[in-house]
Amino acid sequence: MPPRKRARPNATAMRMVGEQVAVCRIAKGLTQRELGRLVGLTEESIASIEQGRRPLMPDVAEAMDRVLELPGVLAVAAQRMPQVDVIPQWAEPLINLEQHAQALSSYENQVVPGLLQTPAYAEAVFRSRIPLYTDSEVAAQTGARIDRQPALRREQPMLASFVVWEPVLRCPIGGPEVLDEQLRHLLTCTRLPGVSIQVLPLDRRAHPALDGPFVLLETPDHQHIAYVESQRGSLVVSHLDEVSILAQRYAMLRTQALNPDETRDLLKQLLGDP
Repeated sequence: MPPRKRARPNATAMRMVGEQVAVCRIAKGLTQRELGRLVGLTEESIASIEQGRRPLMPDVAEAMDRVLELPGVLAVAAQRMPQVDVIPQWAEPLINLEQHAQALSSYENQVVPGLLQTPAYAEAVFRSRIPLYTDSEVAAQTGARIDRQPALRREQPMLASFVVWEPVLRCPIGGPEVLDEQLRHLLTCTRLPGVSIQVLPLDRRAHPALDGPFVLLETPDHQHIAYVESQRGSLVVSHLDEVSILAQRYAMLRTQALNPDETRDLLKQLLGDP
């Protein structure tokens, strides 16, 4: 039987291992060409490994460990490299941007925004995914999503505005208990410094964002960026005209949405609280 083809490892791990190779090579005082000659690869191949564009194969890793006098570090990394990105490569731009953003504006019409999800709700979202995740993949994805949330609780809080379409709050993803916990968590989040949550109610006769959800971010150097997701990918938008269009839509969403106090009243109503 022919050998099984080795699955391509995830991009995040490839970049991390590549950076390790580069650091160890430089510490040894070797150029990419010199290291390539010693392990039987071209200079271009070494560059591709270090930049995370080419996986580090186990036999090459073992050769690098010998040349760089490492105690099997790269061999272990190559053998244990996970096959699935915890954070999908197409979602990484948003994750990186929101951790340092000065301001964030998010419109969501399908699920509660990730920064506001409870662990149980996040798990239910990932268990709804097709093709199905394994239990370990669900746990990893859920953990990664919850790990993003300290961005709302930084010592110097960013200004975070969320507009959520009302059907999101009525869809019992995970079951009634999960939804109940999620709604109570949203109430708690409305009291966070710098956080504004507004619901766009169902009775509005016009909807300025029927094209789908999006996120607007302002970086520490005041650059304005938009992030748009689709079923199988995402787009980071920095062109001023395109960002302006989404900013106009978000401004209209906020005018048509319930104000924060009215939103809290709706959340209490959905929870059956007096």
